[in-house]
Amino acid sequence: MTPDLSIEIETPRLLLRIPRQEDFDGFCALMADEEAARHIGGVQPRASVWRSMASLTGSWALLGFGMFSMIEKSTSQWVGRTGPWRPAEWPGSEVGWGVLRAHWGKGYALEATIASMDFAVDRLGWTDIIHTISPENANSQRLAERIGSHNRGKGALPAPFADIPVDIWGQTAAEWRANARRLKSA
Repeated sequence: MTPDLSIEIETPRLLLRIPRQEDFDGFCALMADEEAARHIGGVQPRASVWRSMASLTGSWALLGFGMFSMIEKSTSQWVGRTGPWRPAEWPGSEVGWGVLRAHWGKGYALEATIASMDFAVDRLGWTDIIHTISPENANSQRLAERIGSHNRGKGALPAPFADIPVDIWGQTAAEWRANARRLKSA
C-alpha cells in the first residue's frame, strides 16, 4: 500500500493536514508550555519535540494515518495536533488532540476531533476508538464526553510511558455515527 500523503480535511475554521517542517515551531511551543504539555508528555526540549513530530509524521508513511497538524484557516497559524494514532503496543486505536493554550476555549479541539473521528471510522474503517486521558485532565475528559465517549476505566501505556496513569475513554464506530449525527445537527 502506498500511503496518501496529500490528505487534507477542511472544517469550517481549520485545515487538518499531515505535519510539515514548517510546523516545528508550533509543536515546540505546545511542548514548551507547562500547562498545555502537562498531559501529553510534559515539557520537552526542542530535540525531543523533533523526534516526536517526526514520529507522528512517519506514522503516515508507515501506516497510512497519523496525527494531523491543525491550521487555523483565517491566519494559516498552527494551533495544535489531532487525529488517529496507534503506536506499537498502544492500548487501542486512538484519536487524540493537543492545542496551544492561546487557542483553548475556541472549540478547535472539538471541531478537529469530530473530523478526525469521521476520518478514523469512514476512511480507516476503525470499529472502536479510544482516547488515553489522564485522570487529572478535566478539559480532555469534557471533550471526550461531549463527543460521546465514555470512561472505560484505568488503562496502561507501554514503556516509556508505563508509569503515567491514564483512563481509557472510547466508543464504537456505531456509537460514533449516532453521536456524530447529534453533534452535527446541534
